[in-house]
Amino acid sequence: MSIKSFFGKIIANRDVVQTKKWSSNPLETQQKVLLQLLKTAANTAFGKDHCFSEISNYEDFKTQVPVRDYEGLKPYIERIKNGEQDILWKGSPLYFAKTSGTTSGAKYIPLTKESLAYQIKAAKSALLHYIVDSGNHHFINGKMIFLQGSPELDMNPTVPNGRLSGIVANFVPSYLQSNRLPSYKTNCIEDWETKVEAIIEETLPEDMRLISGIPSWVQMYFERLQAKTGKTISELFPNFSLFVFGGVNYEPYRKKFEELIGKKVDSLELYPASEGFIAFQEKQDEKGLLLLLDYGIFYEFIPADEFYDENPTRISLGEVKVGINYVLILNTNAGLWGYNIGDTVAFTSLEPYRIIVTGRIKHFTSAFGEHVIAKEVEEAIRLAMEQCTEVELSEFTVAPQTELEEGLPYHEWLIEFATDAKDVALFEKLIDENLQAQNSYYKDLIEGKILRQLKITSLPKNAFHKYMKSQGKLGGQNKIPRLANDRKIADSL
Repeated sequence: MSIKSFFGKIIANRDVVQTKKWSSNPLETQQKVLLQLLKTAANTAFGKDHCFSEISNYEDFKTQVPVRDYEGLKPYIERIKNGEQDILWKGSPLYFAKTSGTTSGAKYIPLTKESLAYQIKAAKSALLHYIVDSGNHHFINGKMIFLQGSPELDMNPTVPNGRLSGIVANFVPSYLQSNRLPSYKTNCIEDWETKVEAIIEETLPEDMRLISGIPSWVQMYFERLQAKTGKTISELFPNFSLFVFGGVNYEPYRKKFEELIGKKVDSLELYPASEGFIAFQEKQDEKGLLLLLDYGIFYEFIPADEFYDENPTRISLGEVKVGINYVLILNTNAGLWGYNIGDTVAFTSLEPYRIIVTGRIKHFTSAFGEHVIAKEVEEAIRLAMEQCTEVELSEFTVAPQTELEEGLPYHEWLIEFATDAKDVALFEKLIDENLQAQNSYYKDLIEGKILRQLKITSLPKNAFHKYMKSQGKLGGQNKIPRLANDRKIADSL
């Protein structure tokens, strides 16, 4: 056993013990986090505007702090960008994580000294928990690749900004720097296709053991490796044993990945966001991700089916229930308060608190009130692929089709198959049956002859890559929305 592996196992066991301490006292932990956040930010502009010094419990907090999205916090963000101090959090942020918003243009999410430290800690802790749970510590001794955005920053005179993955790349611990790929020079390449080719050249001769990234872009990397060499990934990298991912559901990709790799490898799911590192998979055999309760974030939840009501139910951790779809609200040590991150989650366990990401509150298909969400379409297609084992897909998205000269409207599934589907009609039928089992409203509309069975439109190879490239969103942390309530993406595809 190498020195890295030896000490890695010791550190991993210590980290798991620390996690058990706060996860065994979840409500007390969250209460402490809330009070500490309020105390630290009491003298900020936001804290004074919302009477933080008078808040002693969660009920007071809800009264003083409304739920907001980015637009609601934007006036405070603009003051920070103009150089003012002590606005949302004490002092000034170290960075802004710049993200592309769908309604607000570019968003600038503050990253403070405290929040960035927890981002790094959570990523490290996820790997340490994996070591203890799986017993696999060998990846520590080989090379690791992280497919991510450029680490180059816009050195704004007040607050530098860049992509979250690029900012975090500048804080990789020194003991991992020698293991990490791609090189800084390659990571700075902006054009994604050029970058992938450079990454291939750098990684081909190396002992790659951990590969991380959004599944669709890692698949592109794998396919190009295979096209270049004619070999499977396990033939090229025999010690490759761990795929780390986040941002989208891995299940629709798993079968194709295993074919490209040539064997099964462990996968580790993370839930990082610019707003905070929210959860990670701490058990290989458990469904859901461990919600990080002691990482500088106080969580709130609003039932998704009430979110657009005038006075929706707003609760803290102690009132959540398993299986309910909630809009996730964050309060963080970066100065986000009552912040609607836009994601929806559901709890799979309350001891400990584990969640799955079910989609985005604005991403749904509901042409007739069915309100189909990402979790439902992903589960429907996963089950259909289990029933049609020959089907392999690269990517898909769903949109309503209502503008017809004749016949009933339907959900159109635009699918890029990895291989030619032999019986698309059967696959359509199976997905539709599985979706009806997931969503009773959809089933009622089908049975009531309001909607017809869904229809698959097969797309040519690389259709999604070409679409994302046309939008300036090829690669990095960009993701295709699984479904929409309009046809903007569908018509472009």
